[in-house]
Amino acid sequence: MTAARIFAVGGLMSYRALFYWLTPTIYIPSLVVAPIFQILLMAYIGRSAGLASAEFFVVGNSIQYAALPCLFPMTQLVGGEKFQNTLGAILVSPAPRLPLFFGRAVPVVLNGAFVAAFSLLAGSLILGVEIPASAIPPLALVIGVAALSCTGLGLINAALALRIRETAVLSNILFGFLLIFTGANVPLADLPDWMRTVSDLIPFTHAIEAARELTDGASAASVMDLVGTELAVGVVYLAAGYLLLRFFENQGRRHATLERS
Repeated sequence: MTAARIFAVGGLMSYRALFYWLTPTIYIPSLVVAPIFQILLMAYIGRSAGLASAEFFVVGNSIQYAALPCLFPMTQLVGGEKFQNTLGAILVSPAPRLPLFFGRAVPVVLNGAFVAAFSLLAGSLILGVEIPASAIPPLALVIGVAALSCTGLGLINAALALRIRETAVLSNILFGFLLIFTGANVPLADLPDWMRTVSDLIPFTHAIEAARELTDGASAASVMDLVGTELAVGVVYLAAGYLLLRFFENQGRRHATLERS
């Protein structure tokens, strides 16, 4: 019961505290309007270059933009505590670490899924992309798994916040990395071999491919292997992030550097 309360209540309170300053005037431009402009920019560039249809860019960029609400908040849930000098008080508590850290990840996943879903809806309406009604439920699953996968990468970034001073720059680099390597704007077949190899090991790649197949009319059963691979990637990143957090926490305790800038 205690672990469940830490997971649910602690995660919610931490996420609310992270965005105590957030108002609609900030949230809407950064997480509602910005992804639409990214979709339009890439779609019109791709149309001018004759690279692919609008559907290709709407689906790819909608899912990839979930990186912003997944990477930055997940990182700040640790880095922000460090900046506010409250990280030590949290880590000195006897609270079990699994619900403590993963409870904070749940609101991040939900917000990332919302941003991706809204972007897909808005981009499809603006550019006239038709999504079959039968594809909507499996698309929701794909978007949720994609957000979970990227939150795992964000957890690794959060662990690094215990050792580096500024994580916003790293988060921006990761965002750009995912924009290029996941096939969001360039077909994977056109990427060099080494980039395609990397793309198989990072979030979004398999989710974007599955979402495109669903939008083209494929059945949910035919993309379950891609969804399963995306989920496996996310679980690996979540596990790696958790282990890094525990390692850096133990190192911080040993060397008294938990809140050292």
